[in-house]
This record gives sequence, structure tokens and C-alpha cells, in this order.
Amino acid sequence: MKVKTILADLEKKHPGEVEYLQAVREVLESIEEVYNENPKFEKAGIIERLVEPDRIITFKVPWVDDNGKVNVNIGYRVQFNNALGPYKGGLRFHPTVNLSILKFLGFEQIFKNSLTTLPLGGAKGGSDFDPKGKSDNEIMHFCQSFMLELWRHIGPDTDVPAGDIGVGGREIGYLFGVYKFLANEHTGVLTGKGLNWGGSLIRPEATGFGGIYFAKEMLATKKDTFKGKRVSISGFGNVAWGAALKATELGATVVTISGPDGYIYDPKGIKGEKIDYMLDLRASCQDIVEPYAEKFKGSEFHKGKKPWDVKVDIALPCATQNELNGDDAKLLVQNGVMLVAELSNMGCTPEAVEVFHKNKILFAPGKAVNAGGVATSGLEMSQNAMKYNWSAEEVDQRLHGIMANIHKACVDHGTGKDGYIDYVKGANIAGFLKVANAMVDQGIF
Repeated sequence: MKVKTILADLEKKHPGEVEYLQAVREVLESIEEVYNENPKFEKAGIIERLVEPDRIITFKVPWVDDNGKVNVNIGYRVQFNNALGPYKGGLRFHPTVNLSILKFLGFEQIFKNSLTTLPLGGAKGGSDFDPKGKSDNEIMHFCQSFMLELWRHIGPDTDVPAGDIGVGGREIGYLFGVYKFLANEHTGVLTGKGLNWGGSLIRPEATGFGGIYFAKEMLATKKDTFKGKRVSISGFGNVAWGAALKATELGATVVTISGPDGYIYDPKGIKGEKIDYMLDLRASCQDIVEPYAEKFKGSEFHKGKKPWDVKVDIALPCATQNELNGDDAKLLVQNGVMLVAELSNMGCTPEAVEVFHKNKILFAPGKAVNAGGVATSGLEMSQNAMKYNWSAEEVDQRLHGIMANIHKACVDHGTGKDGYIDYVKGANIAGFLKVANAMVDQGIF
């Protein structure tokens, strides 16, 4: 495999799809050696087949707002690879959604799902619809229109979407209601469902909890723990909330959250009612964090800034892709950061990752760190299939075990001769090998 040649061909085929090409580059550079050691992969054209989605479904989504105006958005579902199981990946409703972002997320999802060891393929979908400022009625109308097309392409053994940015319990409920009506069946075709109609306990917290469990294992390689550590977190949604909750429980002090308007610095720690207030902020649909500083005295609001200039031991990007750049990384290193873990998908730019690796900082990528969300979605699918619900303790125990196993796989495939663990390389190789071998076993078609 010649990475430069493959990437050059992809750039010609898909010009301007920056996020997608970035994700492919990271994986191919990591797996080049192991790929070339296995002639069967080259013979089966694994890379050429893996970097292109099985199919991309694009459709219009017309809906009527509260003023009677007809609006039209674009809907997508990128079904990337189902070698290991039914397609699985979230739906994102946000004005920035485009094909490049969904292809990057779907491609990452292949390896993330593989790492969980659950039988799940990779997919992603969504729309450029913006839920912000919309009434419940408008969101319901949009979700119903969206599912009128999507329902024919999904199913419990075909493709099982979940939530993502802009798609929470409310949206999943509206989407499921339409699917149930059209398919005339009550099956586990969506995850993130309400607890009283098929959802799993701790699903909202799962990505944040899982990320902290992974970081806990990273610290253990240095015979260290979260106790007494200062932690910076970006974002203020479910992922950041779950991470703040679990990190605080393990003895850390979480000192930041952030939004598009800036970041909050709270030296006393974001804990107790302050963590609960993060959900109130999210529920307000204002997409801002400034009210936190007004409510809790002693905290500071830094307008238009990111939280990476705060002196901390651990930094956890929890918001969106490429939110932490090379300059941010240098500042974190100068301030003595010891661990950075992506709870957002591809939260760090390649330049940032290079800085962390150069300085031997413990760094792990989103496809490993934030796999707890999809892992718990997989556990929700299992519970749906059994028509049964596990307790919160049972789900949490299984999640913890999955994250520990993902960490072990990264260590096994990413530890260098000097003892430094390249978690990016380890995650990509571990995730790739399982998918590639399954594709070889299943033949070429």
C-alpha cells in the first residue's frame, strides 16, 4: 500500500472533503506497516473497498414551521461498512452538516465499533437542519419528514441509528414514533430511546463515563489516578456532563466547560448542582455558557476563548472535530498537561497530535476514548433483542469492561520500543485488523 498514492486518488475523487480525507490519512498512515505485512489484504483490495462507503443516501426533507412556511433541508445516511454487523452510528442535526463531515464520522465509526468487539458496522447520518430556536412542534414535523425517507433504509438487523449533536431523547422519540408507525413493528431500530419504551440506563452519560474509564486506564500505565488532578473539559452537553460527573467521582477537580460563546473557569470545581446546571443550559437551547458565571459566584466567563489556556493536568475535548489545534497543544504542554483524551470525534488537529506525540504526552484518539457511547448503544440493542432491561450497575460494569479491553488493544498494538504508547496507532491497527479479516473471510463482491 502506498498511502500518498491512495490519498492523491481520493483527493481527485472527493475534492474539498477535508474532514473525510484527514480521517482517512490518519488511519492509513497508522496501518501501513501491518497492511503490507499481510498480502491477503492487498489481494482482496481491502483499502480501496474500505475507504469508500457502501452507499450514500441523500434526500430532501420538507417541513412546515409554526408560521406555515415550507422549509427544505437535506438529509443524509452514509452506510460505510457492515462487515462486522448492522450499520451503526449517530444522526447529527446541525447547520454545519455536510457530506465530508458525515463521511469522516462514518469512517471513524467503522474502527470505533470494531474496537468495542460488539457486532456493529459503521455508519453516520443527519441533516443541515438547526434545532436551535425551533419549537417542539417544528422539531417534531422535521423529524417526521426526515424519517419518512430514512425508514426504508434502516432496521434492527440492517442499520441502527442513534443520536449525536442536535439529536437527543426528544428527537429520537419523534423519529421512532414515525418508524414504528410505518414499519408496523416495535423493534430496536434506534438507540438512545426513552427508558420507558426500550432505552438503556446510563446511555446519556455513557460517552462521558466511558471516556473517563479509558483515561483512568491511561493514568494507570503511569501508576497514577484521577485523584487530585485538575481537568479541563470543552462543551457542556451530555458528553461533557458525563465526563465531569465521573471525573469528579474519581477525585478530580473539573475547572472548565465551554460553548460557542466562550468558556467558564471555575477554580472551585464543577460539581454537584453545577454539573446538573450544565443540563439546564443545554435544555435552554441557547447554546451558551455565560449564564453559569452569573449563577455561580467565583467562576469566570472568558468570552470567545477556548479552555486550553488554563493550567491543568488533564484536557478532555468533548465538543466537536478539530477543536484543539497545534497552538492550543503547545500551550497545554507548556502548562504541564500530562494527559489529553478526545471525547469528541477527531477533536484534535493533526498538528496538535504531533505536538503531544513529540512531547511524549499521554494522548488517545476519539475512536477509542469515546467508544463508550456506541458500546452502550450496542448494549441497548442486546437488551431490546432479549426484551429485557439490565440495571444501571450492570450496564456500567459492562461499559467499564469494554473500555478496559479497548485500552488493552491499543496498548498491545501501539507500544513502541521505548515504551511510549501511541494510542492512535494502536486504536487504528486493532480496529482495522478485525474489520479487514472479516472482509477477507466474506469474499469480494
